[in-house]
Amino acid sequence: MGVAEAAALDDATLVARSRDGDMRAYEQLVRRYQGPMYRLALRIVGSSGDAEDAVQDVFLTAWRRLGQLNDDGAFLGWLYRTTTNQCLNVLRKRKPHADTELDEHESPAPRTRPDRAVEVNAQLDALQAALRGLTPEQRACWVLREVHGRSYDEIAEAIGTTQQSVRGRLARARAQLAEVMAPWR
Repeated sequence: MGVAEAAALDDATLVARSRDGDMRAYEQLVRRYQGPMYRLALRIVGSSGDAEDAVQDVFLTAWRRLGQLNDDGAFLGWLYRTTTNQCLNVLRKRKPHADTELDEHESPAPRTRPDRAVEVNAQLDALQAALRGLTPEQRACWVLREVHGRSYDEIAEAIGTTQQSVRGRLARARAQLAEVMAPWR
């Protein structure tokens, strides 16, 4: 199977082929989802090094456990759940006052006015600091909902909790973020 052919296949087909030992199919899944999983991990753990390690571990674990996935079409949800859980484990293992890197966010478009670029970067820095002030579970819920657009059910499954708990964590996270980010309105 060529790279172009693999890119055109849906997840379920790639998962089935991967389970049968097709490395190219799994490589395509990794190419397809390593960016979104890295961005998710970076937002949750706040450190590029920890995010890279977490995502690498997730894809290795996924490869080893493909046989346990009952529904080939559920790969993406499984990947989100595995990445989220890996990131929460990273946060739990950290020392209570460990420093975290600021997000290496993309710089504004080159044609943006310099004063506006400075303001946007300051807002992004403030948001990263505010996100670090949330509990790991609140941060994971907020990132999955607001950045990755996941549903409450998908978040509940990824975090291993109820939809009601997700709604509560999101409400608390949004309230805390709104309070901290009020000066930027």
